[in-house]
Amino acid sequence: MATLFVVLAALCWGLSGGIAAILMDKGWNPNIIALYRGAVGLVFVLIWLTVRPQGNGLTSIKLWAWASIAGLGVAGNFVFFFISIAHGGVAVAATLMYSAPVFVYIASFFLRFESATPMKWAAIAVVMTGIVLLTGIYDIRASAVTPVSVGAGLLSGLFYAVFIFGFKSAAPHGSPQAILTIAFSLLAAILIWPANIDNIIAVIGSQVWWLFILLGILGAGVSFILYIAGLNYTAPAVASVVAMVEPVVASLFGVLILNEHLDALQLCGMALILVAVTTLSIYSNARRFSFRQAN
Repeated sequence: MATLFVVLAALCWGLSGGIAAILMDKGWNPNIIALYRGAVGLVFVLIWLTVRPQGNGLTSIKLWAWASIAGLGVAGNFVFFFISIAHGGVAVAATLMYSAPVFVYIASFFLRFESATPMKWAAIAVVMTGIVLLTGIYDIRASAVTPVSVGAGLLSGLFYAVFIFGFKSAAPHGSPQAILTIAFSLLAAILIWPANIDNIIAVIGSQVWWLFILLGILGAGVSFILYIAGLNYTAPAVASVVAMVEPVVASLFGVLILNEHLDALQLCGMALILVAVTTLSIYSNARRFSFRQAN
């Protein structure tokens, strides 16, 4: 059941990218979409916090500090992910975001937080090759993927790493529902101005208001709760594998529903990225587990 929860969460995130693409095709900008995704998620985690208030840690300054960093991370992740979709499509945006841990590894090498091994460098080289094939930057004139899409996709993954860092650092000081409540509250506060009050009100009277609600439910409400509940009882290596569901579902949504096109080289690049990042995650988690056993 725990693994199923993680799979369902990844499925929800994959579908949310497709829903966001539909809304942007109808003229809605990424900021307003990101705001509603986070705001609906906030309602869900507030209910979770109300039902399970024990051990919330809301009196801890450290909890508020780290949860605020998580909030900055999730806000940046949502906005840049949707910008990447708008300029390059769902499949490209989702896969680029999935590749971001590689850049965290590179930074960790230089900061000496991680040891650089041949296996890790090989995985990084494969991911970089995959990005070149997926985005078509070897022939930028012929590529349908813009530099904005590539940059925003990678930034969305980088901000996702910031969210994970903040969330894990806050975890010892309070409950997951308390952390997410603070994070989503900060997201809403940050995005109210760029989203524009008039646009926020316009959503309520629009014909697609239900898509905004569905996006929030799948992309932030139910998905985060399922993921956290499943992760508590799922091995990190397993979670790394099933997380591949998100970019795969997003890509299928883009191709089958939104009529996006991926050529053979792009599909090859996508496969390289997904396999390399997943292998790198499993390898790193296995080494950490072996280190704990030895000590």
